[in-house]
Amino acid sequence: MQVTETLAEELKREFTVVIPATEIDEKIDGRLEELSGQVNLPGFRPGKVPMSLLKQRFGKSVLGEVLEKAVADSSSQTLSERSLRPAMQPKIEVTSFDEGKDLEYTMSVELLPDVTPMDFATLEVERVKVQVPDQEVDEALERIAESHKTSKPLAKARKSKSGDVVVIDFKGTVDGEALPGMAADDHHLELGSNQFIPGFEDQLVGVNADDDVEVKVTFPDAYGNDKLAGREAIFEVKVKAIEESVPAEIDDKLAESLGAENLEGLKSRVREQIEGEYAKVARSRLKRELLDKLADGHDFAVPAGMVDVEFEGIWKQVEEERQKGELDDEDAGKDDEELKVEYRAISERRVRLGLLLSEVGSSNNIDVTQEEVNRALFAEAQNYPGQEQQVLEYYKNTPEALGNLRAPIFEDKVIDFITDLAKVTERELTPDELRKEFEAESEAAEAAESKPAAKEKAGQENAC
Repeated sequence: MQVTETLAEELKREFTVVIPATEIDEKIDGRLEELSGQVNLPGFRPGKVPMSLLKQRFGKSVLGEVLEKAVADSSSQTLSERSLRPAMQPKIEVTSFDEGKDLEYTMSVELLPDVTPMDFATLEVERVKVQVPDQEVDEALERIAESHKTSKPLAKARKSKSGDVVVIDFKGTVDGEALPGMAADDHHLELGSNQFIPGFEDQLVGVNADDDVEVKVTFPDAYGNDKLAGREAIFEVKVKAIEESVPAEIDDKLAESLGAENLEGLKSRVREQIEGEYAKVARSRLKRELLDKLADGHDFAVPAGMVDVEFEGIWKQVEEERQKGELDDEDAGKDDEELKVEYRAISERRVRLGLLLSEVGSSNNIDVTQEEVNRALFAEAQNYPGQEQQVLEYYKNTPEALGNLRAPIFEDKVIDFITDLAKVTERELTPDELRKEFEAESEAAEAAESKPAAKEKAGQENAC
């Protein structure tokens, strides 16, 4: 095999590889020899089929197999002998080959850069801790009580209002035809809950018990039942009773119904949950600050192909948002060329950070355990009640999806490793102070001269 390097430019390498015809022929003969003991041809015992006949019957298919393996083996050997680390799959182009002649092909490859991490001990970041006031816990308990509310008969007769529960019998028709699912007796409907199609509940506000009400509505165009979608309907409604909603009592009984030992136990659980939510926000803020400083502290070349792949993913999302009319005002006012420049800068930043974190992880033996993957997998499955088994099967059979699940775990572990080495100052904040600082940071990001950096601060900072 003869290898000639034809290009060495930053991270790009190109080679011309020539495999002699004699080597190809030897590989073909060797493969045909293997087949001779496996094939059964009339008139010949296994292993006794003449080579000429084997070539006639299987020569073309074996040739294709041999060429494919020769290219794969020789390209891998070329990279290995030169200790080159490809960033992506090399591009191979066969430039010359005829049966009985040398095989010649070119290989273009982009290499992973040599990454030298900065001294993480020089980094300074801030971790904020939010003190949860008793008032916020009380408000959370009130929301819990509201979500477990009941209803009771009115102490004094009056017209219904939003928030009341009306007990109704109803029968509905479309063009005079009663269809399945359009009738019920003794149905308890909370007015303003939007349980029924738009307009239904509104027409039962301001009625009295024992009233007969004709409710006219139009089913939404996107309604799940094709027979009803977009059609007008009339419901004959009998209001049998009006009840007022009553929040659950915030007491030991409510706590026990939610699995807590008593009210104090429920309060502790609620406080821990709120503290956990603020801790996530605080961690996200620290991570964003750390990634910003890592991006500023490293400026190595990155493979253009990796940037292209990252950019294509971002640009696809931009185009989807544009089609849905969800593009933010600033982006909507710019042409594609200007946007592409900005988002390509974001793509390059992400790739550089990803390579940096990957290097830090591998050089410090940071890995994701199967137990950690399983926890993330089960947490993901719980987001789809009733479909947990299908979700687990999907990830089991889709390596790419499982890799996407593993990546953020790895990234977080590397971030924790770097944070432990950095100088971390801590500061306590109230929830209001945290919200005000977030608002100020958002305003500063929007006013920043560098749009890519501002967009990263808006939540697109994930590197892996």
